[in-house]
Amino acid sequence: MLTLGGLLLTVAAVAFTLVSWGSMGIGGRSAVLAAVTVGALAAPAVLLRRGLTATAEALAALALVLTLLDAYAVHAVAAPDTDGLGFTAVAAAVLAALWTAYGLALGKLHLPLPAAVVLAQWPLLFGAWAAGAPALVVGWALLATAVLDGAIALWGKGTGARVTACIGGSVMAFSALMVGLTLSVTASGPLGALAPGALLLTAAAAALAGAWRAPRGFARAGGVVAGLATVAAVGGVPAAAVPEDWGVLAYLAAGLALTAVVRTRLPRNAAIGVLVASAVVVAGALAGALPGLAAVLLGPVTLLSDVWAGSPGGFRSALDPTLPWTGLAAAPVVLAVSAGLLGAAYRWWPSLARIAAPLIAREEPGSGGGPAGAPGAGTPEAGGAVAPGASGAPHGTGAPWYAGGRAATPWYAGGRSAARRRPSGAALRGAAGAGAAVLGWGALLLAGAVLDVPYAVAVAGETVLVAGLLALAVRGTGSGREGSAAVPVTALVAAPAGAVSAGLLSLASEGASYAVFGALAALFAGAAVRAGAGVPRAVFAVAATVGCTVLTGFAGRSLGLAPHEAAPLMLLVPALTVLFGARLRRNPAALPVELTGALGALVAVALAVPDAPFLALVLALCGVLAAGAAVRPERRPVAAYLAAALFVLATWVRLAASEVSFPEAYTLPVTVPALVAGFLRRRKDPEASSWTAYGPGLAATLLPSLAVAWTDPDWQRPLLLGVSALVITLLGARYRLQALLLLGGAVLALDGLHELAPYVVQVAGALPRWLPPALAGLLLLVVGATYEQRLRDARRLKDALGRMR
Repeated sequence: MLTLGGLLLTVAAVAFTLVSWGSMGIGGRSAVLAAVTVGALAAPAVLLRRGLTATAEALAALALVLTLLDAYAVHAVAAPDTDGLGFTAVAAAVLAALWTAYGLALGKLHLPLPAAVVLAQWPLLFGAWAAGAPALVVGWALLATAVLDGAIALWGKGTGARVTACIGGSVMAFSALMVGLTLSVTASGPLGALAPGALLLTAAAAALAGAWRAPRGFARAGGVVAGLATVAAVGGVPAAAVPEDWGVLAYLAAGLALTAVVRTRLPRNAAIGVLVASAVVVAGALAGALPGLAAVLLGPVTLLSDVWAGSPGGFRSALDPTLPWTGLAAAPVVLAVSAGLLGAAYRWWPSLARIAAPLIAREEPGSGGGPAGAPGAGTPEAGGAVAPGASGAPHGTGAPWYAGGRAATPWYAGGRSAARRRPSGAALRGAAGAGAAVLGWGALLLAGAVLDVPYAVAVAGETVLVAGLLALAVRGTGSGREGSAAVPVTALVAAPAGAVSAGLLSLASEGASYAVFGALAALFAGAAVRAGAGVPRAVFAVAATVGCTVLTGFAGRSLGLAPHEAAPLMLLVPALTVLFGARLRRNPAALPVELTGALGALVAVALAVPDAPFLALVLALCGVLAAGAAVRPERRPVAAYLAAALFVLATWVRLAASEVSFPEAYTLPVTVPALVAGFLRRRKDPEASSWTAYGPGLAATLLPSLAVAWTDPDWQRPLLLGVSALVITLLGARYRLQALLLLGGAVLALDGLHELAPYVVQVAGALPRWLPPALAGLLLLVVGATYEQRLRDARRLKDALGRMR
């Protein structure tokens, strides 16, 4: 009710001011406004003394609206010729002061002080606009307002006022930074960038001053803002003096200079925020190089549409021609500088950790129970006792976590859980080494594209880089440095990616293709030999196998063979992988290599599909390879069945290619002895599976006959096939033989479907179109309603089939 009453009084006051004001004289107007406003301002004091706080808040809100209406009325009547923006600036300042005093006088009211903070946002901004000030002055006005908001947020009275000031200060500070950044970036020269730089540096100083006393989250945010503003200010001056493409280096240098904060006495959370700003600047500079690097790695994909069309003149001719290469001139330098710094950090990590130790050990003001900045109890600086074996280092390691030691040591009395929340020094060091390797590789790749080196140099350079990555992957684990495992793992991932890019780039020239893929196959094979057992050796062996497979495809193209004619040649590498697997036996790299060879065989089959005789030949050769693999006991369970299936499939394809219309003449001579052999096998071993005994023999005749029956317009073959399948199904049910039951039943169902299909189509055409969906919906309802019973039936059927042989 209080809210509704306040709203009604507010509406009445607005209506009076806008509508009925003109019907009264100047004395009446002044008397009414003065009386109502004074009454609205005085009433909350009386109500608070009587404990009516909610009513007092409602009347205070009404009083706020009345003061705004007073200001509007004064401008409309007493000063109609005054500039609107200027009058608004003065009125906002007066009202902010009034409501600040009112809120401090009546401390129990929650509305006046936040309202005063909101009103305080506008005087300087509107005053600058009213004076026609340039953008830089507007930026200073915004920054001054943000500083005022920060002071209120830190020392103001009441949560509402402080929260309001925090929000307003964030908006004003962001606006001031955007003004300064825009003026700095668009400056015509170094002198023009000095004034915006001063604005940005002042904003940075204000942010650091606030971060010095702010809580943890706000302190880190203030550090980030201060760092970014400093980079924009310091880097903007030299950036305005160099070509636009090279300005990023100025900002990168300024961002890297922020790391000096570790040697200052800035509170730790604020310093961490500054370091985060440095990382953001570096990441932004690296992100600008990503389009060019992606074009270098993925651009050669376009060569797949025109293989061996001829060597292009330069590196860029083989890449995306639409990319603005001139705008990426500084990108390789950015990557190289970042790689060098990360490499230096990886190499001299203990020294870097000692430099950063004061920041890591620094306590926040008041965190140790003593004065701001005082060392906590138990630290050497405080003169307290140090745990045995510590000396600022973990127990048993002799080095703190940030120098590569274990993370089990208490984090300055933070306990074991606090240590677990921080990454170990070894992990950070490994990340630095991995980043150095990737960025250095990318810098060299992008430098070749930016310089547009000759095509031959580009191809050779990418291959050499792959060799370098392989060397890192093979030898990195033996470096003995903490965190060095990340470097070979990163190289292990980057080397195949670089090999793919180099291989695609070589497709423009026949000679380059042979040279690059031959070199890559040799490099990966050598790396597989030198690498330790495990994932690296398997990855390298697989890559070498892929390279050899591609070389066999190149050989077929060079010989002028059609794709289906080159298919048998593609089986050379799968044959070698079978022999290689037999040599390795149970080595972990054997299975990946053989699977890669199997994929090469699938490629050969796909190439031979257009020509049936060649397809039959390739399938038969694949069957020979599978049979060769089946000689080994560990491959026999899969390879033996695969070989049999491939031989049968090759036979069917050969029969189809010869336009044989009566396949039973070829399949029955195989089926009869196979069934006899299966029968004898079952007599000797009643536990033998029916699939082993009868499955191959039945499939040899039933499946080809079914395939021919589906295209046979006569009725004799489908009838005979259906009768045979029915007999086989009944025998399987009678003697509980799973192979006979399932094979016979499937063939019988498909054969019956073939015979009934024309009638089903005819009936379906005669039905109304709404009936099939209706029947489907009804079926779903019935199935859903009886789901549990159907599930039990399905389980019983599964159990019954499982008991069969």
